[in-house]
Amino acid sequence: MNRRPTLLAALALTATAALTLSACGSDDDSPAKDKDTIAGADTGDKKSPSPATSAPASGGRPKITFPADAKNVFEYEKTGDAAKDAALLDSTLSVNSVDEAIFKGSTDTEALGFYNAERALSASITFVNGYLKKNHTWVGETRYFDYEVKLSGANAAYITYCSDESKSFLKDKKTGKVDNTPTTADSYVLYHTKLVKNADGVWQTTDIASDRGSKTCQP
Repeated sequence: MNRRPTLLAALALTATAALTLSACGSDDDSPAKDKDTIAGADTGDKKSPSPATSAPASGGRPKITFPADAKNVFEYEKTGDAAKDAALLDSTLSVNSVDEAIFKGSTDTEALGFYNAERALSASITFVNGYLKKNHTWVGETRYFDYEVKLSGANAAYITYCSDESKSFLKDKKTGKVDNTPTTADSYVLYHTKLVKNADGVWQTTDIASDRGSKTCQP
């Protein structure tokens, strides 16, 4: 399904910055260790918390809750580098925060502004409002995979990853009708993101670019 068109149009890095995603932070990646389990999501290879469960509110972090008929699955492995692993985790929570705002029908959720900042935040608000104006939500499962993370200094990270939207579908909240669109090349998206660690140690997504239908992400 094509469930993020507004976000993709609104969020854009410059061409130079997008190229930087693969060029900066040339530190080598450590061997994979153990799979992360994201609250409110699934790792795809073992039983995980229900999608309706919340992300832990430890350290002053907001809870993120999903309805029972929708979930995001994040497939990545820990790198062994504390900064990279923290950025990866907060990247997934940024994605969840945007979807939570859709499910709650409000851009005034605590998590949206907690995990997103600058252009990413303003564009996420525009994106969520696009759902709200059409009275839409989504159901099913969206899978995120093929993560790569590079650091730039102590406080910036660039993360690329793919998404598979073939099992998630738009739903009209008023009628309850689900748009069961067929799987096409556009069901797969390549994302390039920039994250900046703020004064509280949160890796906020500040920018994002994407390539819908990318051959890199297609099976």
